[in-house]
Amino acid sequence: MTSALVSVIMPAYNTEKFIRRSILSVLAQTHASLELIVVDDCSSDATLQVVDELRHGDARIRIVRQPVNGGVAAARNAGIDAAQGSFIAFLDSDDWWHPRKLEWQLADMQRSGAQISYTTYDRVTEDGSLLGHVQPPSSTSYADMLRSNRIGHSTGLYDRRLGDARFKAMGHEDYAFWLELIQRAGHARRVQHAEPLAWYLVRNDSVSSDKYKAARWQWRIYRDIAKLGHAASALHMCHYAWHALSKRR
Repeated sequence: MTSALVSVIMPAYNTEKFIRRSILSVLAQTHASLELIVVDDCSSDATLQVVDELRHGDARIRIVRQPVNGGVAAARNAGIDAAQGSFIAFLDSDDWWHPRKLEWQLADMQRSGAQISYTTYDRVTEDGSLLGHVQPPSSTSYADMLRSNRIGHSTGLYDRRLGDARFKAMGHEDYAFWLELIQRAGHARRVQHAEPLAWYLVRNDSVSSDKYKAARWQWRIYRDIAKLGHAASALHMCHYAWHALSKRR
């Protein structure tokens, strides 16, 4: 089992209601060689107080305070800049992990030589109801990713020897980020555990619940990031729509 340091980046903005569970799921990881970088994006609630309380009990927690509220892309980039680990993982401040998530991912990457890893996850509501179990393909390529995002952002882990990509403030910034990394790596692998290794909270006020807005973001990625023509973009939009619907069955 590798002892490599994993940097876990957690952007946070007014998530006092959820962030304790998210942080505790990181601190409970069986792979203990980690640092948790919480990037506070100028929260106006008790988010920082919760983080400070937990930080006093575990020195692996670090806090980065943004000078202005710059959004999730800027917060994640600030976390990357502060990270000291050989691997980087992301966890949103309202999601949480299985205790062995990092252990199993690192072991699988070590066995296979993969530089990017992702996992199955469950989508749940604020009251704990299950919306769906998402089991992505066992591997994915750049061509696969153009059809649809296969990586649930809070499940992703990458080897920094790939180099660090940057998040762009454009909507679906997580998709654009993993698309760029997989283009470098060639492929990514899913940990072969059918059980969920992460839980994605679908909040009542979720921005991504606006389906029309999400589709416009997706189109921009095809045209501006992947540089596809109109016909290829339209074809991939059909795949995107089908996958989005199937994920919610």
